[in-house]
Amino acid sequence: MSRALCFKAISRLYLTRDSDVISLLNMFSQKHAKSFSFLLLQLVLILETSAVLVNGVEQKNFYIVFLGAHPVNIDIALDTHLNVLSAVKESYIEAKESIVYSYTKSFNAFAAKLSDDEAKELSAMDEVLSVIPNQYHKLHTTRSWNFIGLPLTAKRRLKLESDIVVGLLDTGITPESKSFKDDGFGPPPARWKGSCGHYANFSGCNNKIIGAKYFKADGIPEESDILSPIDVDGHGTHTASTAAGNLVQNASLFGLANGTARGAVPSARLAIYKVCWSFSGCADMDILAAFEAAIHDGVDVISISIGGGDPSYVTDSISIGAFLAMRKGIITVASAGNGGPSLATVTNTAPWIVTVAASGIDRAFKSTVQLGSGKNVSGVGVNCFNPKRKTYPLVNGIDAARDSDSKEEAGYCYEDTLDPKKVKGKLVYCKLGTYGTEAVLKEIGGIGTIIESDQYPDVAQIFMAPATTVNNSIGEIVTKYIQSTRSPSAVIYKSHEEKIQAPIAATFSSRGPNPGSQHILKPDVAAPGINILASYTLRKSLTGLTGDTQFSEFTIMSGTSMACPHVAGVAAYVKSFHPHWSPAAIRSAIITTAKPMSKRLNNEAEFAYGSGQLNPTRAVSPGLVYDMDDFGYIQFLCHEGYNGSTLSVLVGSPVNCSSLLPGLGYDAINYPSMQLILQSNKDTTIGVFKRRVTNVGPAPIIYNAIIRSPKGVEITVKPTTLTFTRTMQKKSFTVVVKAKSMPSMQIVSGSLVWKSPRYVVRSPIVIYSP
Repeated sequence: MSRALCFKAISRLYLTRDSDVISLLNMFSQKHAKSFSFLLLQLVLILETSAVLVNGVEQKNFYIVFLGAHPVNIDIALDTHLNVLSAVKESYIEAKESIVYSYTKSFNAFAAKLSDDEAKELSAMDEVLSVIPNQYHKLHTTRSWNFIGLPLTAKRRLKLESDIVVGLLDTGITPESKSFKDDGFGPPPARWKGSCGHYANFSGCNNKIIGAKYFKADGIPEESDILSPIDVDGHGTHTASTAAGNLVQNASLFGLANGTARGAVPSARLAIYKVCWSFSGCADMDILAAFEAAIHDGVDVISISIGGGDPSYVTDSISIGAFLAMRKGIITVASAGNGGPSLATVTNTAPWIVTVAASGIDRAFKSTVQLGSGKNVSGVGVNCFNPKRKTYPLVNGIDAARDSDSKEEAGYCYEDTLDPKKVKGKLVYCKLGTYGTEAVLKEIGGIGTIIESDQYPDVAQIFMAPATTVNNSIGEIVTKYIQSTRSPSAVIYKSHEEKIQAPIAATFSSRGPNPGSQHILKPDVAAPGINILASYTLRKSLTGLTGDTQFSEFTIMSGTSMACPHVAGVAAYVKSFHPHWSPAAIRSAIITTAKPMSKRLNNEAEFAYGSGQLNPTRAVSPGLVYDMDDFGYIQFLCHEGYNGSTLSVLVGSPVNCSSLLPGLGYDAINYPSMQLILQSNKDTTIGVFKRRVTNVGPAPIIYNAIIRSPKGVEITVKPTTLTFTRTMQKKSFTVVVKAKSMPSMQIVSGSLVWKSPRYVVRSPIVIYSP
């Protein structure tokens, strides 16, 4: 297969609009033979690590092996791991060579390279709880904080905020960035156990970045990455600065989005755990090692903008790591994924994780295109180039085809389909086929491009040459103009900011219903994730494309990856006011204080945005919280049908579900939201939800219930009034939801609000017909 055809096939992946994956896929668009050859080498190396037969010899893969109760000390744990592994290896030495991680601090497990047969043998051993194959995951500001109501003047407890440590599991960090300087910071909190060694190309930690480690055990080489916490991708730097970056005045991308860049908790500390790599992605075994390190080091919040794997809560590494963190009082916030707008694409859905959808803020980046006829049209994207001429010749890609056979592909301006003589010095009109179209044109002498998409994307792509994206109707205007004259011309002006309607769920943001459980509404909440300006690395150009000479300390990125650190930062903000609140209490405060979003603008309603738009200042004072501990989650999992042996991965020993008090109600969990799945064989489905709230506000206080029921649904609550005579007092209530049958794939939503003169505590209630 030719490179051009190979790239054409791969380019279809771009059409998912997964902006976090684009940086990885851009590797496929490199034209130089060296890069392409290296890519093939990497693919071969990955295939060699998979459990397939090559020349009749069974190859080996990495597995994570979970053992029983936690050993007395690390030395005993290490010996145990090697002894267990030796039972399926030919020798103790071979066992020692095959093991890559021993998890000994927060849980008892090891990761090793095994054949399928060896993994099966281990699974059958009495001391082995579970054997899980290692998988690879993908990576899922100046205006956003003001937009969601966390201004610079917001009330803060700076001393407590400076004791908060936010852990980032990502691609590393750029320590030289202004966002991470430690001017005015005192020493790390006394309880901090983390460390920061000497690493390649890494300038070191300070009193802002108080810990940095990297995790990579698969041995797959990374041509464009460094075995160090240094960020060569920019993703980790961007998310870290969004969560807890310092105040940086006059931050912008070449003048766009100018303002003061900052995180939610500028005074908080950062701990960096690099688990994602430019080519190989993010391995389960590395993610678990990072969770273990973060728990041991003493982080308060974990932010992980990485796609979840298996929807099972006992085999997904992020779910397992987050559960272990929760047991130590650490809240984990994760991105919902970029698989939208398709339903049931949401990831990281465990109830002990705060799952974050992406929404837009009231700012878009657009470019004006002036046609030679004098007519102006508008396109979307980040184009940082001022035109050097008043106008440039304009040609349709179809009319600039290299030959008649490539005419159709030339309409998409694919590589090797255009005649350089026909595009030199011109703007080229192309249909959207792959990102990086302007790079293809620039290399063969073109000036830039106008790209036609089916509709306006909600993500502003950064271009490495003059370019913009227009929708079909504007595309038709441009096409007709080109056909109307012998000498068509146009000019694309530098992008500018425009105010737009917001918030609205991003089209790329993954939707519910939750594939992991029909009882838990996911995502939990929405936060800004479109066109977010934050810190970046100077080690990579803005687009990552060959020939791009644009470098900046700040850039604009989009994805649920950008939404996640907004919520992680707010979780840290809430914790600075309430250091002893549990992860469930903090999650509840975030969910019940969120601002409802418009169902008219978001067809999938709560499946798109959860409880609504993040509302930081209200989350600090929610009035009531839905609290729970690890036992409550175990009851829920037993109710979900998980058996005692599978739950041992989470709790360290088998669980006898039949001996536990059953979880109460339809969903057996004290969750702030409620979701009822209609039964297809019944005219009416009834769900009885048992809930308990804790008064974290003043007392005495009285709350009255306000119910909003959608058509065809009856919702009642008993009692209708909750009276609290003291702070931290708990009260229980029951919600009954009766819903008539509905057409398939329909979602309707209501809500329960507990209202007092001072507080509004809102729980969304979703009814769905699968």
